[in-house]
Amino acid sequence: MTAYKTMPYHLETERLILRPWAESDAAELRDLVAERGKGALTVESVRADIVEMLGATERNGIALLPVQRKAEGDFIGYCGLIIGRSTLEEPEIAYELFRRVHNNGYATEAGRAVLQAAAATGRQRLWSTIGTWNMPSLRVIEKLGFERDRVEVEEKAGEVAWFTRMLSR
Repeated sequence: MTAYKTMPYHLETERLILRPWAESDAAELRDLVAERGKGALTVESVRADIVEMLGATERNGIALLPVQRKAEGDFIGYCGLIIGRSTLEEPEIAYELFRRVHNNGYATEAGRAVLQAAAATGRQRLWSTIGTWNMPSLRVIEKLGFERDRVEVEEKAGEVAWFTRMLSR
């Protein structure tokens, strides 16, 4: 196994800041997850999830990072690298933003910063898995230069498209 550098955990773009999680992000993350319409979590359970994510970041050297707008200073979602359905060597890029900020290019902007951070680790390829019904995420992944690899049907998630992207070193 190749030793990879740790991903940078503080990223900045023209309009966004991506930074490590804080337990104080729990209420906003709970609200974001609630937008999916699959029930509400408690702030306490989300706080525990954040602690778990921070531990995984420490162990794995990759991170899912909160995204906030520079001008407004507000939490609008997250973007980063996860193992997900893939591997630590070839992780997945993941992102989710509040609907109220969709169609502003924020996911693409955050995604580009994460692609650069992933390349800085020495990795050569990333994956993304997206439900085929999720048109906004499918548009973002195309803008980020990912190419469709295959579609699989999963029992819980339904039809999931797998995308891949080579990283330049």
